[in-house]
Amino acid sequence: MTPSVDTAPRIAIFASFSGKGGVERMLLNLAEGFAGIGCHVDLLMIKSSSLHLKTVPQGLNLIKLHANHTWGSLPELTGYLQRARPDALLAAKDRANQVAILARRLSRTSTRLAVRMGTHISTAIAGKGWMKKALWYLPIRYFYRQADEIVAVSEGVKKDLMRITGLPPERITVIANPAVSNRIYSLAAASNPHPWFNDTTIPVVLGAGRLTRQKDFPTLVRAFAKVKAVRACRLIILGDGNDREKLLSLARELKIDRDIDLPGFISNPYAYLRRASLFVLSSIWEGSPNVLTEALALGTPAVATDCPSGPREILKDGAIGRLVPVGDPDALAAAMLSTLTAPPDTALLKTAVHEYAVAFSSRRYMELLLGTLQR
Repeated sequence: MTPSVDTAPRIAIFASFSGKGGVERMLLNLAEGFAGIGCHVDLLMIKSSSLHLKTVPQGLNLIKLHANHTWGSLPELTGYLQRARPDALLAAKDRANQVAILARRLSRTSTRLAVRMGTHISTAIAGKGWMKKALWYLPIRYFYRQADEIVAVSEGVKKDLMRITGLPPERITVIANPAVSNRIYSLAAASNPHPWFNDTTIPVVLGAGRLTRQKDFPTLVRAFAKVKAVRACRLIILGDGNDREKLLSLARELKIDRDIDLPGFISNPYAYLRRASLFVLSSIWEGSPNVLTEALALGTPAVATDCPSGPREILKDGAIGRLVPVGDPDALAAAMLSTLTAPPDTALLKTAVHEYAVAFSSRRYMELLLGTLQR
């Protein structure tokens, strides 16, 4: 009898797993999606301290690299490509992208390589000096054109990459993040996570993300104070970061500290998202904010800043959720009030984010990686 030959493609994912943010969670969703399609999946981790790794999907081959920083992983990644010779390698985050491109060249293998960009770089480094910008832009312009495929998480990120790299639009493919998994629905059904949800007569507004400048939670706090002056409501902001004390001080200054809670990093934000009356994204910039997509998937109304980039695409140009200018607490408060007063149909919200489902997104990623995607 002729022995069976395993023809399932082997896909490797290369990234740092050191944070608590949406990128790590998205990559695990993607890896799970690849495995569900029937791929062999190697997850190459530069660091493995992410709290999301406590719930790693089954069927993945976890490979912990020994480097302390991204560039230090170059020899190990090169060796892996020479030994394992995967059909495709996906790198995520800019430094990992650059290392993957160089490792593929050094390994002299035919592995197809895709690099993923998940943020609007130009806005992220706006206001920096020319030297800082050059240190970002020049490596991207040099390295990224050597990849077989470049993935942008939104049209806004794609246009930004086109400006930075000088590449034509056909060289960059937009694929929605695999943010909506079956797992979020089961986690959302967990028991009530906060006593404020017991009183259904007082709406709870929810924000979530790192407490940093990018998320601009001070604007959300100021907008919430204006909403609270009109009607009873409460605000919960999930996440941790350096701006925590600044936000608490602002809440005391505005005399709304009794109606704001900052519980820190929460491993299951979905139980909060499902019960919130409104989710608010107040960011200065994004790429494609997963938490906004997840809120809609759970049927929670949302408003967002019209920041570069992602919210306008997710909210269908404002058709399913109000968009407001960045850093404008008056406009944000007005959008919050109108949405609390007349929330959109939850069924509409849920169906609007179908392209962000893990099964849909991971198949598009797989087809791109293997060179079979119909454009």
